[in-house]
Amino acid sequence: MKILRLLPVIAMIIFSTNVKAQFTQEPLPYAYDALEPYIDARTMDIHFNRHHAGYVKNLNNAVSGTTLEKMSLEDILVNVSQYDVAVRNNGGGHYNHQLFWAILTPEKNTQPSTELNNAITSAFGNMDELKAKLNKEAASRFGSGWAWLYVNENGGLAVCSTPNQDNPLMDVSSCKGIPILGIDVWEHAYYLNYQNKRGDYLNAIWSLINWKEVSRNYELALQEQKK
Repeated sequence: MKILRLLPVIAMIIFSTNVKAQFTQEPLPYAYDALEPYIDARTMDIHFNRHHAGYVKNLNNAVSGTTLEKMSLEDILVNVSQYDVAVRNNGGGHYNHQLFWAILTPEKNTQPSTELNNAITSAFGNMDELKAKLNKEAASRFGSGWAWLYVNENGGLAVCSTPNQDNPLMDVSSCKGIPILGIDVWEHAYYLNYQNKRGDYLNAIWSLINWKEVSRNYELALQEQKK
């Protein structure tokens, strides 16, 4: 009888260990200290394992038992105004950080593809002007948020900033399109190294941009807009 009473408990344990969360963090593509001296290992550890992990956990809790469990994150974000604020904040937090880790690299002097470089020249004049405009967006974002390079609805490049964990994919965003490069300007992204000197962080982060990945994002964004 005791064994019989335990069977439902055992079954629950077995079932729970085989259930996968809808959304998961991809591993960092480099070591925590790989981006030093621009971003220190402790900041990377805290940022990835606490902040980003928290967004993923809270997002899974927010979609649990709803139809959103079967949707892609991108499909959720494009109609995010229809859902609870927890989905907006944590879904944005997960998407934004996943993009952010991917567009950073310890590799030196990566270069944009010819196609992306031509698009940058067309939209901004040159790379230095793009950096200046994106830094201005990031520096002028009051409080927490992000600065974006994105492909707009006309297929051109544009820059903007968004508050909190919003991004251009969201229907609530004032700038709409597909992000290809995002810069995190929440204080937890830089405070241990730079304290309140956001401008120093913004100047330093350009040494880490993975232009190969940004170029890939650009190509995928153009393909997506053609659908």
